[in-house]
Amino acid sequence: MGLDMYAYSATRAGQQNDFYEGAKIDQNSKDFVNKVVGKPHELAYWRKHPNLHGWMEKLWNNRNGGNQNGNTFNGIELELTYDDLEILELDVIAGTLPGTSGFFFGNNADDHYREQDLEFIKNARAELFMGLKVFYNSSW
Repeated sequence: MGLDMYAYSATRAGQQNDFYEGAKIDQNSKDFVNKVVGKPHELAYWRKHPNLHGWMEKLWNNRNGGNQNGNTFNGIELELTYDDLEILELDVIAGTLPGTSGFFFGNNADDHYREQDLEFIKNARAELFMGLKVFYNSSW
């Protein structure tokens, strides 16, 4: 158990769920295939990077007027814009991701993931330039 975090690009919101809900395992490739829905492109995977998760949760709360319904920010697809990536890049470089803790989250991993975070931001911008959407999601 722990905080697993993903970033991916897709043509639309919900594509990740739709792909896996209708996917079957190809016996030759041992990979998921879905003949109806294209597989989103994974841009990054993080294991227990709590401060990045906290940054994403803060963005989600800001967009939704705060967490008024008491929902847990877990398994929620969050679309990232070019402006979001600009702010994230500044926070990663400055080391100002918000300190975040949780039972399954692990310890501060900002230094460990700094280069991967910046590589993700670069790749996410390229996906946006190509007309795709970029999403963050997590599971814990």
